[in-house]
Amino acid sequence: MSVSGVAAAGGPTAEQKLVLAHKALLNTGGIQFDFTALPVEKPPAWIEPLVRLLQAIAPALVYVFWGGLAVGVALILYFLLREFVPETWFRKRRGETAVADWRPEPGQARALLEDADGLAEAGMFDQAIHLLLFRSIDDLVARRPGAVRPALTSRDIAGLEVLPGEARAAFARLAQAVERTFFGGRSADADAFGAARRDYEAFAFAEGWR
Repeated sequence: MSVSGVAAAGGPTAEQKLVLAHKALLNTGGIQFDFTALPVEKPPAWIEPLVRLLQAIAPALVYVFWGGLAVGVALILYFLLREFVPETWFRKRRGETAVADWRPEPGQARALLEDADGLAEAGMFDQAIHLLLFRSIDDLVARRPGAVRPALTSRDIAGLEVLPGEARAAFARLAQAVERTFFGGRSADADAFGAARRDYEAFAFAEGWR
């Protein structure tokens, strides 16, 4: 019995409905059911020498990769050491005759003292003390590149090994004077400025700089 006959007798079953739907789908226009493989185009002729070259140098590329990786790791270690290792580890000592003087230039130090004296004469003792400290830091940055990093505080700078003992102690006292005025909220007076001025002189003209 045909599908149409069964449908006329008592209605199609679910399987018969599926067969009818499949036939209707096959007869629907605009739907493609036969997919043929697309032709593979031949690569251009110019690429063949490049492929042969890559095949020839492939063994050497392994060494190039590991060499580049080693250089990258070395650079990372170098920058980490420069950031976290004391600067004195990288200094080259060439004997006592080649020791450099890292003190501020005497002329610049005296000019700074004159500027600070001018502020003090105007009653601006706090600003005068701040000027002495900040110029001292600027001198260290200019004359000792890499020793004073941006993240260092005045107390950190006072502990640097590049400073001889006398200069380190004078700088520490100068930093404490600024902390009392700038952070502690205490106004400086002539006596405080006088002490800070003497500390700067001990810092700028101290013996034993290297």
